[in-house]
Amino acid sequence: MKTMQGLRNFTNDNVSLDLTFPPPTPPPISSSTASTSLSFDEEETSESKIERLISEHPVIIFTRSSTCCMCHVMKKLLSTVGVHPTVIEIDEEEIACLAVQAAPVLFIGGACVGGFESLVALHLSGHLIPRLVEVGALWE
Repeated sequence: MKTMQGLRNFTNDNVSLDLTFPPPTPPPISSSTASTSLSFDEEETSESKIERLISEHPVIIFTRSSTCCMCHVMKKLLSTVGVHPTVIEIDEEEIACLAVQAAPVLFIGGACVGGFESLVALHLSGHLIPRLVEVGALWE
């Protein structure tokens, strides 16, 4: 039997694959390790969390509840044009930080679009797709 980089050849032309790998080593812990975009620093204020999330995601929806029907319809409309927004569930205090009266609220490219009616108006006017392309959330 002849072994070459994890493959074993047998005389009957069958090949056996050796899929054993050493266990992965955990990355070293350092203060410079980057956090994921959905992580929250305990000392970060609600306003700064929201501002950071808006700047990090080209299309983001803030909602009161993951079961919100208007949020679901907004996600469905955006997905039909090929965009899958980030959806963040926030509480009443954080909604007040958005300076809007109602949720869900949509941001595209860091700019507030508004609620469901504003999204539909943007789509029907023909401005939604160009705006999504402009912010890099969709390719033509």
